[in-house]
Amino acid sequence: MTIHACRICGNSFFEGSLLSYRNMPQAAQFLPDAASLSDDSGIDLDIRQCSGCGLVQLSGDPVSYYRDVIRAAAFSDEMRSFRIDQFFGFAGKYGLGGKKVIEIGCGKGEYLALMNQSGAEAYGVEHLPESVDYCLRAGFRVSQGFVEDERYMIDGGPFDAFYILNFLEHLPDPNSLLRGVRCNLSDGGIGLVEVPNFDMIVRNKLFSEFTSDHLFYFTKDTLAIVLRLNGFEILECTEIWYDYILSVIVRKTERMDLASFAGYQERITTEIHSFIDQFENGRTAIWGAGHQALAIVSLAQLGNRIRYIIDSAPFKQGRFSPATHVPIVSPDSLDTDPVDAIIVMAASYSDEVARIIRSRYDKKLSVSILRDDGLETV
Repeated sequence: MTIHACRICGNSFFEGSLLSYRNMPQAAQFLPDAASLSDDSGIDLDIRQCSGCGLVQLSGDPVSYYRDVIRAAAFSDEMRSFRIDQFFGFAGKYGLGGKKVIEIGCGKGEYLALMNQSGAEAYGVEHLPESVDYCLRAGFRVSQGFVEDERYMIDGGPFDAFYILNFLEHLPDPNSLLRGVRCNLSDGGIGLVEVPNFDMIVRNKLFSEFTSDHLFYFTKDTLAIVLRLNGFEILECTEIWYDYILSVIVRKTERMDLASFAGYQERITTEIHSFIDQFENGRTAIWGAGHQALAIVSLAQLGNRIRYIIDSAPFKQGRFSPATHVPIVSPDSLDTDPVDAIIVMAASYSDEVARIIRSRYDKKLSVSILRDDGLETV
C-alpha cells in the first residue's frame, strides 16, 4: 500500500518522488534459495520527503519481518570491540552501574553480554521467537514481544536506560514504539538511539543505501524531531562507525515543576498591597495595560484597590481591564483626575514610562516600577 503522508508528523509529501528505483530486492534478509527463485521478483521503491518535518522515507509497505532484529554485525570483531568501548563509556558517564538497561530489539543477544560487562544489568525484548529462545538458553534476561504503544509493559521494568541500535528505521510507526519505551523508563531515564546516517549518505551520494528494509532515512535534524516529538530531549548527537551511524544520547522529558511560581506570586502580591496601603484607597493607579499588568491586576485582586489603569495606546483607552473591570484611561487623567501613587507595569518600557512621569506630571507622585524581582521605588 502506498502512503501519501508522513508516518511521523502526518504532513503531506513534497510533490513527486526524490528518487524512484525499479526492480529492487524485496528484502535484505531471508534471501531466496534455489528452490524459491521462481517465486522471487523485484519491487519498486519510491523515496519521498515530508513537506513538514523534512524526513525522507519510503512510501511503500514495510518488510514482513520488520519487528525482528537480524544482525550480521555480530560476526565482526571490530564492531564487537567498538561496542565494548561504547557501552563502557555510556554506562560510566551516566552512572548505569547496577542499573537496569533494556535493549529494544535485542536479536540473539549479541550486545546484551557486552552491556552486562559494562556493569549495567542488561535486559532485552525481541519479537522473533527463535531469537528469544536462543537468548534464554544463553542465560540472558529477555522477553518475547514488541513495543506497540504506551500500554505495552516490558517484563522487568521500569528501566533506568534503554538502547535501540539500527532498528528504528525499519518500523512503520516509530512514534508508538518510542512512546511505549518512554512509558517503561524510570524518571530521568537515559537512552542510546542509533540509525543509519543519511547526512553521510547524501554527502557521499551513496545511491545504493536505499533498501526496502529501511522505511526511514534520518538526518541529525529529522532524528531530533522524532525523538523530541515522542518525549525525549537530546543530550548528544555524533556520527560514529566511519560516519555510517548517527548515535544519539537522549533523556526522558519530564513534567516541569513550576511550584515556585506560587511563592513568587504571593511575595509580589504582598509587596504591591504594602505599597498601596501607604495611600488612601483609590488613590493609586497602574501604568500599563499589557498582558502582564492585566494578569497581575487579576491575580493580586487589585480591582477594588486602584483608581484606573493608564495606557498610552488610544485603542485601549475607554475600555476596561478583563475580569477586574478597572477603567483604562489616557495619561491625561493624571492631570484631570490625579492620584497619589503609580505602579509602572510596562515591562521593557517601564524605565521610559517612569521618566515621562517624572518629567511631565506632579513631582509629588510616588512612583514604583514592578521589576522581575519585585517593586522598586524610583
